[in-house]
Amino acid sequence: MGMETTFHGAKWNSNCTGGSCVEVAFQNGSIVVRDGKSGDESPVLVFSVDEWEGFLAGVREGVFTVASLSR
Repeated sequence: MGMETTFHGAKWNSNCTGGSCVEVAFQNGSIVVRDGKSGDESPVLVFSVDEWEGFLAGVREGVFTVASLSR
């Protein structure tokens, strides 16, 4: 898959809490994530579906808690 830089036309889903915003979209068979405050100017992280599912499983299992990351 070629790397797009703007992802125009993506349907971004966003969540903002305390001034921090993240946007996630599914495009061209990949999960793309960006900083919602920067919108189209934000760098975009691109994950395969398998990588994204692995990340979500880790979140559910508590792998990314502050305590686990500070070990």
